[in-house]
Amino acid sequence: MARQRRTQVENKVDKGTNSSSSNGSNTAKQIKNKSGLLSYWKIIIGCTCLTVAISVGYMGYLETRVNTPYDDRKMVVSSGVDKPERFWGSYRPGTYFGLKSRDPHSLLTGLMWYFPRRLKPGGDGIRHWCEQGDGLEKYGWLQHDGSTFGIQEIQDGPFIITTSFIKRLGGLHGGDWTARVSVDYKFDDPSIIDEEVSLLWYTALEDEGKNYIKPSNFASKLTGVRGETSGLGEFSIKLFNYTGSVNHESYLSTSYLGLDLLKETVISSLRLMQDKKKQKRIVLAGDILGQDGTMKKPPNFIATQITATVPFSMDVVFESGSFGTRQNTLVGDIYTNTLNWHSSRFAQRFDDTFDLKAKGYGPKEISFAQAALSNMIGGIGYFYGASRVQSVYTKDPVPYWKAPLYTAVPSRSFFPRGFLWDEGFHGLLIGAWDLDVEFDILCHWFDLDVEFDILCHWFDLMNVEGWIPREQILGVEALAKVPQEFVTQKNTNANPPTFFLTLQYILRKYEDQLTESRLTILERLYPRLQAWFTWFNTTQKGSLPSSYRWRGRDAHTNRELNPKTLTSGLDDYPRASHPTEDEMHIDLRCWIAIAAEVMSKLADLLGRDGYKYEQTSEYLSDNEIMNKLHWSDYTQQYADYGFHTDSVELKRPKPSPRSQQAQNLEMVRVTLKDPEYRLVDSTFGYVSLFPFFLQLIKPDSPKLKKILDDIENPNLLWTNYGLRSLSKTSPLYMKRNSEHDPPYWRGQIWMNMNFLAIRALYYYANASGPYSAQSSKIYRKLRQNVIDNLMTQYYKTGYLWEQYSDKTGEGSGCRPFNGWTALVVLIMGEHY
Repeated sequence: MARQRRTQVENKVDKGTNSSSSNGSNTAKQIKNKSGLLSYWKIIIGCTCLTVAISVGYMGYLETRVNTPYDDRKMVVSSGVDKPERFWGSYRPGTYFGLKSRDPHSLLTGLMWYFPRRLKPGGDGIRHWCEQGDGLEKYGWLQHDGSTFGIQEIQDGPFIITTSFIKRLGGLHGGDWTARVSVDYKFDDPSIIDEEVSLLWYTALEDEGKNYIKPSNFASKLTGVRGETSGLGEFSIKLFNYTGSVNHESYLSTSYLGLDLLKETVISSLRLMQDKKKQKRIVLAGDILGQDGTMKKPPNFIATQITATVPFSMDVVFESGSFGTRQNTLVGDIYTNTLNWHSSRFAQRFDDTFDLKAKGYGPKEISFAQAALSNMIGGIGYFYGASRVQSVYTKDPVPYWKAPLYTAVPSRSFFPRGFLWDEGFHGLLIGAWDLDVEFDILCHWFDLDVEFDILCHWFDLMNVEGWIPREQILGVEALAKVPQEFVTQKNTNANPPTFFLTLQYILRKYEDQLTESRLTILERLYPRLQAWFTWFNTTQKGSLPSSYRWRGRDAHTNRELNPKTLTSGLDDYPRASHPTEDEMHIDLRCWIAIAAEVMSKLADLLGRDGYKYEQTSEYLSDNEIMNKLHWSDYTQQYADYGFHTDSVELKRPKPSPRSQQAQNLEMVRVTLKDPEYRLVDSTFGYVSLFPFFLQLIKPDSPKLKKILDDIENPNLLWTNYGLRSLSKTSPLYMKRNSEHDPPYWRGQIWMNMNFLAIRALYYYANASGPYSAQSSKIYRKLRQNVIDNLMTQYYKTGYLWEQYSDKTGEGSGCRPFNGWTALVVLIMGEHY
């Protein structure tokens, strides 16, 4: 029955449908058409939404690439106590004397000093950070081995301050160390007899957390420190006077205003008081209390001020709570004897490494070379923090990830931070002294393992794109030294890949010393080197095959005579006057050629397939191809190519009729003749020599003969002090680049480029070819000129300098410049 009833109902529905089919057919079609149209729009809207979602997601992905690490497997697994011999060190190169550990949140210790009679209002005269404005006659390391000890001399007016330290391993937290500060007269002068000095030794916590420090009196009766941190465990710092006697002691226990304001914290806490002898003294304020008479919060900054009559010396003893049983404290005569032993051992190791005595150098020359090396090694710092970066996909700068960096610095006063292209040159000298330290530094960028420390630290800063920020400004102290416009690093901008120069040097000279552990590090480093090479080979390529172009030039500025090329490292060196995407830079092409050669050799060493690198190396080293792009038949030299005119001038705009203050209008560039695409062959200088510098020219090439002749020409690059950066015949020789920018790479003598020139001359002098004799002759002359001038200026001024005058040989730029200028040691020892 149920089935029958269902059938009847279905029949009625069918009859109803049939009877109305003629009337409803049009309606059904309309409904169907509307339904189809609606479905069509749903598909369009759905696809549009999906596309928008994908685009937004992809843009978000692109935005995050700039600050996404290369991968999760770091090269530097730990920078800390797994390397106890390098855990503590003089890793605060921006201070005159400071010690810290390789702990991201390290305890900071350091020295300030002043002479009470000479202290000026506002604290002027208190020394702390290395400042050119302090006008010190000299400061720098005389000996420093990079791991166990160092001796530094500072000349401040009529006084000599000697600082030194020794480390002693033991326990679980990097062991003990002692620092000594001695003050004496530079010469006998009745006007400075009985003058007092105030030495301030401070301790600061970089990260408080569960860490603590507190003032404590020990048997020495001077205020020291007890504390505990997660990286150090329990520790104590004790102060002892070694020679002379203490006239007065005071201390400060407070919270600092900022790590970059430690000196200001001290200045704000100084008080004038009268001692028991009714003598007025400048003292520290003790415990800084709140209005209720209690500490607002636990102190994170403790300073002890010791005022004494010159001559005077004191020892600062750091003792780790986990050291265990000590046979003696590293203080007093025990410290003196131990320091003498380290000094003798350093001298012997230096002689064994560079063999200067056998080359005929005397004590004065060897002392100079030891100081140059020691200032490079003593300029190694440990930093922790995050860079500020930006890509074309990020509207505003974004923070990089936080990371450590163990690196040398170019200048303790002016550039106390890491620079990518500088560090490749630094690695040549550091690697000659201590190959494992250099691997250590490299691993801070690519993060390897125990050895090659510097390399590994640098390569850990590589992002997923294969880019490494060229300037590393990590931490509050480093940031305080950098103008805001230079803080943000852009991922389109490169820097010369000089770490390939370091690796080339290591593979040439130390291939037989590549132990299994070092090869393991290179295995881990290799993928990052591949990514770095690929980044250069794609982002910096030019418009023609085998051509390359530095990014980052400002094509729209009218304030610069020749827009700077900061990314090349040569800043204001003249390039094409009007930057375009079609210019080609010969120096960058040469850098990529060397990078390809090194990648090919590394692949062969590690058993990898390096065919593409070998092919690239051969292609970029092909002299005929290079000559077609960059050789000027007219001037017979290598040159950049671009949209260029030499007819440019800086002129001050005429004031408007309503204003007569023309002097307030900034000078602008005026183009007197339209630019055209051409070789920039009216300019001759360092860039023109890059195929020679990097030894890409064939030893039998007639072009080598022309380059050698040009190098020797005094009207071009030759001086009695080294090769100038820009020839005297170049249109922009020693010309300002803007109203506010004096010439920088426009005639001055730079030691990194002179090192490359001397190294190349040595290579061609020993290569089989028709120009070996001429190369040998120039090599001997240029090498001696450079050595003689650097040594003369060092003993005259107390410093190595950033650059040197091509007219007088005098140092210029910033000082001390203990970066690539220290390559003079390799020149003296003929380590190429």
